[in-house]
This record gives sequence, structure tokens and C-alpha cells, in this order.
Amino acid sequence: MVFPERDGGVTGRAVAGRAGRVGGMAGATGGRDGEGTGGGLAAGAGRDAYVAAQNQTFVNNDNRRVEAGAVPDPAVVVLSGRVQGLPRPAARVFEGRVAALGALGGALAGRGGALVTQAVFGLGGVGKSELALQYAHAHRGDYGLVWWITATDGAALEAGLAELANRLCPAVAVLASTAEAAGWAAGWLQSHEGWLLVLDNVEDPADVEPLLGQLGDGGHVIVTSRRDADWGRLAAPVRLGVLDAAAAVRLLGRRTGRDSAADLAALREIAAELGFLPLGLEQAAAYMARQRVAPAAYLQSLQEQPARMHAAGAGAGAAAQRVVARLWDLHIAAIRAQVPLAARLLGVLARFAPDAVPRVMVVWDATREDIDEALGLLASYSMVTLTADAVSVHRLLQAVILAQDGPDEDRRLLDEALDWLHTAIPGDPRNDMAGWPLLRTLAPHAEALTARYPPGTEPERLAVVQNEIAMFLASQGEYTRALPLAERALAIIESALGPDHPDTALRLGNLAVTYSDLGRVADALPLAQRALAITEAALGPDHPDTALRLGNLALTLGALGRAADALPLEERALAIMEAALGPDHPDTALRLGNLAGTYSDLGRSADALPLAERALAITEAALGPDHPDMALRLGNLAVTYSDLGRSADALPLKERALAITEATLGPDHPDTALRLGNLALTLGALGRAADALPLEERALAITEAALGPDHPDTALRLNNLAVTYSDLGRAADALPLKERALAITEVALGPGHPDMALRLGNLAVTYSDLGRAADALPLEERALAITEAALGPGHPDMALRLGNLAVTYSDLGRPADALPLEERALAITEAALGADHPTTGRRLGNLAATYRDLGREAEALRLEERARQAMRRLG
Repeated sequence: MVFPERDGGVTGRAVAGRAGRVGGMAGATGGRDGEGTGGGLAAGAGRDAYVAAQNQTFVNNDNRRVEAGAVPDPAVVVLSGRVQGLPRPAARVFEGRVAALGALGGALAGRGGALVTQAVFGLGGVGKSELALQYAHAHRGDYGLVWWITATDGAALEAGLAELANRLCPAVAVLASTAEAAGWAAGWLQSHEGWLLVLDNVEDPADVEPLLGQLGDGGHVIVTSRRDADWGRLAAPVRLGVLDAAAAVRLLGRRTGRDSAADLAALREIAAELGFLPLGLEQAAAYMARQRVAPAAYLQSLQEQPARMHAAGAGAGAAAQRVVARLWDLHIAAIRAQVPLAARLLGVLARFAPDAVPRVMVVWDATREDIDEALGLLASYSMVTLTADAVSVHRLLQAVILAQDGPDEDRRLLDEALDWLHTAIPGDPRNDMAGWPLLRTLAPHAEALTARYPPGTEPERLAVVQNEIAMFLASQGEYTRALPLAERALAIIESALGPDHPDTALRLGNLAVTYSDLGRVADALPLAQRALAITEAALGPDHPDTALRLGNLALTLGALGRAADALPLEERALAIMEAALGPDHPDTALRLGNLAGTYSDLGRSADALPLAERALAITEAALGPDHPDMALRLGNLAVTYSDLGRSADALPLKERALAITEATLGPDHPDTALRLGNLALTLGALGRAADALPLEERALAITEAALGPDHPDTALRLNNLAVTYSDLGRAADALPLKERALAITEVALGPGHPDMALRLGNLAVTYSDLGRAADALPLEERALAITEAALGPGHPDMALRLGNLAVTYSDLGRPADALPLEERALAITEAALGADHPTTGRRLGNLAATYRDLGREAEALRLEERARQAMRRLG
């Protein structure tokens, strides 16, 4: 089994400068959406080994190769024949629902003009799903697509839409994350007509409301729910109650074939005993038909069976549960007598989430034929719903099963369920994209098992499952779902193996990465530090796993603005890895790239360049030109080029990096947003702000949807979009974005983080652009203080801060105060980038303007000439 872990993530930062008044020359430097370094790593056979992200070319389920980028626009995908995706056939016997079925069909009869939505609600076991199923089967010829999703929560809805995408376009399932596949399916529904979508067992209307708002006018939606919510706001509601007495007797009579006067009399009493609840009636009829038992004999057995009052509390839902609980012992005894394996299987199935347990997961110490026979028997007693691919247990029956078992039996069955799930998880769930469709169906069952184990009693194997599923969810950008699994996995392993075991270090590293994904870098730091200490003590200072821990800690420090502290860790990690694996190994490229990024963060772009170039060459030779790690290497090299004033050289690298990332991870992945933002900033640096704008807007939308409105990366996107607005002369539009970006950054990273200096400086620029230089001044002063404290007095970013503060002084008529700042900024830039760098030219021009303001014309003319010579290199 593989224990995936990631070596840091892809990060980004923006440095926006401002225009000074330099007699027609460009002002202070613009900046970059810098890009961090990192890659993927996984652990297997007791160690974490680096792995790449997804390959450009994959093999789908029928062993055909699927080229990345082969996913078409959903609008152009047309149906070849009808698509039917219903969970099972409709019941042959269906009684007492003529009015409800008519109400359901009435509003759905009209087509076109608007999305038509119907909601069916009522207590558990009343037949809501069957009513929807009856309509769907009766009208399936009216629709090109009929699709059923068990939408108990937002994650289940997303997974069901992803399965729809898989049915319509198999390449989506292989190449896209769950969220991206779901978005593709929603896009298909939005752009086509003649479909029916059933959203079954919705618990919260808020889970489906966003989807209903996105869908177009060409289809119908049926929603079923146990909740008596405000459905009238979203749909035409149909309330469903228990059957009337006559309909209940007809159902029992038709299902059992009993119609004599004596039989009907007994059936009436049975119906009354079961409260006319359709689920209870169906199970009673199935028992009588299967056992060939007369209604009178069944009635006697039922009356001798005590009601299990402990199985539920009060209320209508509890009353329905007691009805099913009353049948439990009677029915399960008959099943156990015929096929003991069936009773055991049902107990295990009840431990998972109730819907869509994949049949490939149902494994036991029995042959496949015996398992299929047992499942068929359970279906014949209406204990499960069985399809070719999945098994489902009604929620009401599941609640009863769980209530009947004592603690010892419950634990035994939980452990059996865990064994099934553990065996079913594909190897390397983070990167094996061919296994993603199965993993989407396994994730809710892993979450269900996690919830059923009392804390402190979990087996180690649960931690393995949690770790695998958490890494898969992280690969899909579902960091919030991944977090509780990663936290629980750490607690289990630490309790089982102790605080100093290498596997504890692995779990600490995984949790630290998840915290970083969520923007909680300060919380990640002590975990990364502890993981390194454990690994070094257990495996030694020169082990590749120690290099991994050093690299992860360095990336965390870098994200906290502590690049100087990260540098020796990166250098040591590279030395260890190169000695262990050789100079041409992809993991050596990873370490080279990370070290190059740290050099860039420290303003040593000239030192970073050969490392970034070598990392790219190694990766391309080892993994091929279209591997996702190539996007990372291309992006890092492009940022280094930009730092060195070579934006024209950076542009094709960033374009290629975006193409690779979008093809392999999909259009809505956070890494795609990073690539879009990086490309946009290069376009902006080349004077193409109008071309950059739609990229920045799309990058912001992706990031906010994936990571939330308060994530540091959202602040980055807001800031970069605001800079582009400013470049287009839209300072008023930029202002609220920069204010929001500053607020997010201060809360997430703290008031002394280097990114705070960027945000303060950017906001100050906008204030100045709006003629509010007095408001800009304290922001520029604070930005300078933060930068000097965090990065040191000689860092190139200090030149940017000094120059911007000097321009603000000049705007306020204080050239004498501006002069020493301009002189210091020029000295820093010239030392870092050389006398002939275009940025040095801009510094010369700004200083010349300040000399001119002070009446020092000869000195100004001399500097302006030097500036012109340097600026010619801008092309």
C-alpha cells in the first residue's frame, strides 16, 4: 500500500511596483507573480519517494490511450443514442400513488422556456425514490438523457456529476479532477436540451441550489428529500405520506399473489401493524413471497416479534425506524438460514455510506459466485438495491442494522468493512488518474468508516485508508475534506507506533502539506520541523527521506517569508539527494528547482538561473516534454528570466507551462490559476495589459472557487488583477481589490510577513494614482520596514520599496527626503543586477528626476544618459 505525501506545493506571490516621474521613462519596477517550487511525493514500502504529478498520456478503462487535451468542450458533445443512468428498474407493483405521480408529472409535462424542477419530500421509507423512479422509467423515451444522482451532500452531488461526465465523455474521468468533471457535466446540461436529472435523498436544499442556478432551460429536475424544507422557493413541492389502507392491501396482495377473503383480512392487519409504511410493506411482501408463507402465519410471527423501541427515539422518523426494526429479526433469521454469507455481507454493507458501494469492493473468504448469490438473495428480500456495479442499503434499514448489533459485533463488522475498502484502493491514488473514477466512489465510504470508529480505538489500517483518500482528495483540490482524514491518520499512527516512528513523521508531513494547501502555513511549520527531527534521528542525516523533510521544511519557511532560513536546508537537501540518486534523477531536479526558487526569493536570480535551467533539462530528459513537472520547471525558469529582465524569453515558457497544466489537471485546478496568473504578469510586463486582463479574471475565479475567499492565494489573485486594472488606467476599480487583498493577507500571514509589504506597497500605489499621496505615505513606510526586517537591507525588493517611498515623497513635494532613498535603491539594484540591467536604467531615471527637482541639472543629465543606454536593452 502506498502512503502518498507531497514535497511542498506550488505557491505564488506578486510584487507590484509603480510608475515614477522620470521625464517620459518608465518608473519603478513592476513585479512578478512569482512561483514557488515543489512537486509530488509519495511513500511506499516504508518510505516516501518522490513521484510526479499526472502524465500527459493515460490509459483509460478499455486500454485505449487518451491524449491530454482530448477533453472537448461540453457544448460540442452530442448523444449517440439515449443515455439511461437509473439505479434499478422501477417496481412492477406500484400502488396508491396515482395522485402523487400525476402531480409530479404535471409541471414536468411542459418543455422549453425554463428549467422545471419538482421536489418530492416525506419521511424515510415512504417511497419518495420509488415515485421518482416510476416517473423516470415511464417517461425515459421522452428524454435523450436520464441521470440519477444520490445527492445527500455537496460531495455526493459532485461525484454523481463526475460520473455523468464519465458516461458522456470517458476522457473527462481520466484527465479531470472530480470538481472539474462535475463542472464539465454541469456545462453539458447547461448547453443541451431534453434531459431529466434526479437528485435523490437531498438533505439540505443549499447543496443543490447552486447547480439549479447553473442549469439551462432545456431539462427537468426531480429532487427527493426527507426534509420538509422550504422547497417552494426552488421547486414545485409534492408531499408524500404513507399509503392509505386500501392501497397498502393491494400492494401486499399483488406482491404475494394472495387474494382470498381470509388472506386479504390478514393482509389488512399486517398493513396496519406496519403503519402503512411502503418500505415495511415491501419487505413483508418480499418475505412472504420468498418463504411461501401465508399472510395469517406471517401476521402471527409478526405479532410475536416485539417492537424494538430502543432502536429509535421519538418522532415520525423514529416511528418508521421502529416499523423496520420490528421486521429485522424475523427476516434476517430466514436469510441466515438459507445463505449465512448473505447476513454477514449485509452487516458489513451497513457500515459504509448507504449508497453505491462498488461491487468490486465486496470481497470475502468466498468465491465471486457465492458473493453474487448472497447479494441476489438480499435483493430478493428487498434488503438491498443491486445493480451490476453497486449495492445500496436503504438508510432506514441501515439505521436499524446498526442499532441491533452489540459493540463486539459492531467492531468485527467495522474491521471487515475496512478490509474491503483497504483492498479496493488503487495504488498511488494521488497520481494514478485511471483510478480516479473508482476513488471518487470510495471517498464517501472512507469518510463514513472514519466517523463510525470511536476516537482512540481505530486500527492502523484505518490510518492507511485515511491517508490514501486524503491524498486523492488533495489532488482534486478538496483540501477541506482531506484535512480531517489527515488529522485522524496522524493521531492513529502516533498512538500505535509512538511519537518518534518514521511513519509518524510521514503523517506529520502529510498534515503539514494539507495545512499549507489551506493557507495555514504557520500551523504547518511545527509539524514540518518535527517530521524532520524524527526522520533524521531514525534514518540518519544522509538518507533521501531526510532530504525530503529538509525540502518540505524549507518550503514552509519560504512561504512564511523566511527564505534566508530556508537556504541552508535546500542546499543540504540537494547535496543528499544528488549523492544518493545521482545528478540526473528527477528528484535531483526537484531539489535544484527548489534551491533556485530560494535563491530568487533572496534576490539572487543570477545564481538561480543555472539551477533552474539544469532542473528543466533533467526533468525533460527523464519524464518527457509534456509531463506536469515540466510545467513547474518551465514556470520557475520563466520567473527567473523575468527577474533578470528577460520577459520576452519568459513568455513562451509560461505559455507552454499553462498548456501542460491545463491539459493534465484541467481548466479549474488551482495550479491552472497559478499558470494563468504568471502568464498574465509576463504579458503585463511586456505592455500587453489588455491581453493579461481576462487571464487574471479567470485565475481569480478559479482560485476563489477552489480555495475560498480568505485564502492567501485569493489575495494574490485579487492583487494581480488590481495591478492589471491599474495598468489599464482603472485605478478606481483596482482600489477595492487591493484593500481586500491586504485584509486577507494580514489575517492569514500576519502583519510582519513579506507579502504584507507587497500588499501595502500595491495599495499605496493605487492611492497615489488616485491623487492620495498623503494616504500612500504611511503604507509605503510600513512596507519598507517590513521588507528590511524580513529580507535584509541589500535585497532587491528593498530597492523597490525605497524607490516607491521616494516617489511618494516627490509627489508630496519633498525631493530632499526622496534623494537618499533613490541613491540607496540604485546602489542595491546595480549590485544585484548589474550596471546595464533595464531595472538599473529605471533607477537611474528616477534618481535623475529627483536631482532635477533639486536643481542639480548637470548630475541629472549624466544619469539620464546612462539610463537611456540601459533602457535600450528593453527592446
